[in-house]
Amino acid sequence: MIQIFTNDDVIRYVYEETSAEENLLIEDALMAEPELMNFYLDTLEIKCLMNKIERTPSNASIQNILNFSRNYSPNPSA
Repeated sequence: MIQIFTNDDVIRYVYEETSAEENLLIEDALMAEPELMNFYLDTLEIKCLMNKIERTPSNASIQNILNFSRNYSPNPSA
Protein backbone atom coordinates (compact mmCIF):
# COMPACT_ATOMS: atom_id res chain seq x y z
CA MET A 1 0.00 0.00 0.00
CA ILE A 2 1.33 3.41 -0.99
CA GLN A 3 0.84 6.06 1.69
CA ILE A 4 0.09 9.55 0.44
CA PHE A 5 1.06 12.35 2.81
CA THR A 6 -0.31 15.87 2.65
CA ASN A 7 1.07 19.22 3.74
CA ASP A 8 -1.08 18.88 6.87
CA ASP A 9 0.76 15.66 7.74
CA VAL A 10 4.09 17.44 7.32
CA ILE A 11 2.96 20.25 9.63
CA ARG A 12 1.91 17.68 12.22
CA TYR A 13 5.37 16.10 11.84
CA VAL A 14 7.14 19.44 12.30
CA TYR A 15 5.16 20.09 15.50
CA GLU A 16 5.83 16.53 16.75
CA GLU A 17 2.15 15.54 16.65
CA THR A 18 2.74 12.26 14.84
CA SER A 19 3.38 8.76 16.16
CA ALA A 20 6.74 7.02 15.85
CA GLU A 21 5.31 4.85 13.07
CA GLU A 22 3.99 7.89 11.19
CA ASN A 23 7.38 9.59 11.60
CA LEU A 24 9.12 6.78 9.75
CA LEU A 25 6.57 6.81 6.93
CA ILE A 26 6.67 10.59 6.60
CA GLU A 27 10.48 10.58 6.58
CA ASP A 28 10.43 8.02 3.76
CA ALA A 29 7.94 10.19 1.86
CA LEU A 30 10.11 13.27 2.36
CA MET A 31 13.08 11.46 0.83
CA ALA A 32 11.03 10.24 -2.12
CA GLU A 33 9.03 13.39 -2.91
CA PRO A 34 11.03 16.58 -3.59
CA GLU A 35 7.92 18.76 -3.47
CA LEU A 36 7.00 17.44 -0.02
CA MET A 37 10.61 17.93 1.14
CA ASN A 38 10.56 21.54 -0.07
CA PHE A 39 7.33 22.14 1.85
CA TYR A 40 8.91 20.54 4.95
CA LEU A 41 11.98 22.80 4.72
CA ASP A 42 9.82 25.89 4.21
CA THR A 43 7.69 24.90 7.18
CA LEU A 44 10.74 24.47 9.40
CA GLU A 45 12.00 27.90 8.38
CA ILE A 46 8.64 29.54 9.05
CA LYS A 47 8.39 27.84 12.45
CA CYS A 48 11.86 29.08 13.36
CA LEU A 49 11.05 32.63 12.27
CA MET A 50 7.74 32.60 14.14
CA ASN A 51 9.53 31.52 17.32
CA LYS A 52 11.69 34.66 17.08
CA ILE A 53 8.75 37.06 16.96
CA GLU A 54 8.42 39.16 20.08
CA ARG A 55 5.18 41.00 20.61
CA THR A 56 4.69 43.84 23.03
CA PRO A 57 1.38 45.48 23.87
CA SER A 58 0.80 49.09 22.92
CA ASN A 59 0.95 51.77 25.62
CA ALA A 60 -2.79 52.28 25.20
CA SER A 61 -3.44 48.59 25.97
CA ILE A 62 -1.26 48.77 29.06
CA GLN A 63 -3.07 51.88 30.24
CA ASN A 64 -6.47 50.26 29.68
CA ILE A 65 -5.44 47.28 31.81
CA LEU A 66 -4.03 49.49 34.55
CA ASN A 67 -7.12 51.70 34.56
CA PHE A 68 -9.37 48.66 34.77
CA SER A 69 -7.35 47.16 37.64
CA ARG A 70 -7.42 50.45 39.57
CA ASN A 71 -11.21 50.50 39.34
CA TYR A 72 -11.72 46.79 39.98
CA SER A 73 -13.19 45.82 43.32
CA PRO A 74 -12.31 42.23 44.28
CA ASN A 75 -15.27 42.01 46.69
CA PRO A 76 -18.20 43.72 44.96
CA SER A 77 -21.30 44.35 46.96
CA ALA A 78 -23.93 41.71 46.32
